[in-house]
Amino acid sequence: MAFDGIVTAAMAAELREKLTDARIYKIAQPENDELLFTLKNNKEQHRLAISASASLPFIYLTKNNKPSPMTAPNFCMLLRKHIQNGRIVRISQPGLERVLDLEIEHLNDLGDLCTKHLMVELMGKHSNIIFCDGQGHIIDSIKHVSAQVSSVREVLPGRDYFIPETMHKQNPLAITEQEFCALLTTVSANVSKALYTTLTGISPVMAEEVCTLAGIESAQPANTLSENERLHLSRMFLHLMDAIRDEQFAPVIIYREDEPVEFSALPLTQYADLDARAFDSISQVLETYYADKNAFTRIRQKSADLRRIVQTALERNRKKYDLQAKQLRDTEKREKYKVYGELINTYGYSVKEGASSFEALNYYTNETITIPLDHQLTTAENAQKYFQRYNKLKRTYEALTELIQETKDEITHLESVSTALDIAVSEDDLVQIKEELMDCGYIRRKYNAKKVKITSRPFHYISSDGYHIYVGKNNLQNEDLTFKFAVGNDWWFHAKGIPGSHVIVRTNGDEIPDSTFEEAGRLAAYYSKGRGNEKVEIDYTLKKNVKKPNGSKPGFVVYYTNYSLVIDSDIQGIEEL
Repeated sequence: MAFDGIVTAAMAAELREKLTDARIYKIAQPENDELLFTLKNNKEQHRLAISASASLPFIYLTKNNKPSPMTAPNFCMLLRKHIQNGRIVRISQPGLERVLDLEIEHLNDLGDLCTKHLMVELMGKHSNIIFCDGQGHIIDSIKHVSAQVSSVREVLPGRDYFIPETMHKQNPLAITEQEFCALLTTVSANVSKALYTTLTGISPVMAEEVCTLAGIESAQPANTLSENERLHLSRMFLHLMDAIRDEQFAPVIIYREDEPVEFSALPLTQYADLDARAFDSISQVLETYYADKNAFTRIRQKSADLRRIVQTALERNRKKYDLQAKQLRDTEKREKYKVYGELINTYGYSVKEGASSFEALNYYTNETITIPLDHQLTTAENAQKYFQRYNKLKRTYEALTELIQETKDEITHLESVSTALDIAVSEDDLVQIKEELMDCGYIRRKYNAKKVKITSRPFHYISSDGYHIYVGKNNLQNEDLTFKFAVGNDWWFHAKGIPGSHVIVRTNGDEIPDSTFEEAGRLAAYYSKGRGNEKVEIDYTLKKNVKKPNGSKPGFVVYYTNYSLVIDSDIQGIEEL
């Protein structure tokens, strides 16, 4: 995640287009380090969200409102006093700094026209929102920074405002080709680091992107580049700077499956193997990215306890399965003991007293075998001993065959719960999964605890041909979809041999087209453990062919008549309702 100078430049361009001459209608401070402006311009209303959070600083236009405290904080009251009903006359960015200057005109108490500046600094843990007068003196800030906190710059009322230049970086918008090449020869760090440590507003991600575009290995020392490599790198870099000056931005978010990985104001070719989704504005990118990132992180955090329970149970059952499988292999010699006993009874009359072994013709295979004997036992006792061993191993085999199937079913069920946790998109989904784990005894239900209300619902899609497709998010939903919701002539889809969702296509008695079969197959592949694979085998059949064995785990079904297709797990273009 990089809110760098290039993203800031894209935001400045968007705000200039939308908010120049806009009037500040409302000012709110929903969080200690966050402001929300409501503005009106050309009969349109806009909301501008600004955050100086150390972990998540941002500025973007949004349509969403946030509740504010009953009593406005002091900084919010100060802004209301000075600039409410003021007009934004200019929005600028110094160089390629992560700073935006919102210049605002307003009338003071005497009716005179005055100018104020709202400086938005998006600098990670040093982020701040600083309110200055027309002469550059700080009136107040959302965060106060004293000399005890920073030896570089105090941010306190009455101090002069300036942008700290502690890194002595060069302005990439003003650098020439010769200066760029000369800069590379003086830095021993790798090429990527050389770019983002010597040039203002360049993030590690964008530095890596420049190297990717130039076809240069970013890990090699900058001062070892050849003259042609430096020249090629400089031209690629200056080409990007031209795009920024010309405001040729192409906002994008990079996703790994549903997880947002990175965002940028320019295309990122270094993530060619991931999903790049383009947006119309950088505000849409930032709002979507932060919302998706927060939702993904929150779900991961909320599901951590459930994942730990499932993983622990999985490991325990896998160890149990391995032990049972070893014991089952040990019972494979039971038939040999049965044959030994039978052959001793058949040929025992020829065995000499006190013999430790004897040879006999195995009439099952027509081969001569040697049978060990206990010389202290009689022939009949040796035969009885082998029959006892056979019967013991036979009983063990029968018991283990049943136990190992139970353990295997348990592992399959737990793997399906693990897949459901990966599919979960909201806290309501996790509530239903937790309920399932309680029902199965993995989590102890609190005494007299009220039954929770389940509000999670299956995914609902519509095919390109207009047929409704439903996808279960977990085993309980799978069971309800298949046996309570679907009717006999609806089509049922599931990934073959791996945990995944039940997918139901409502046919309404129609013969559905091939394209709907393909889309339902893609959904079954996507919402399974095979997500991300190029090819996933999908079984599909009419719902009436799907049965549930007595006493089986939730979501477990059997079917003996089905068709199959092999398809990818790409569901882009399938409309979700």
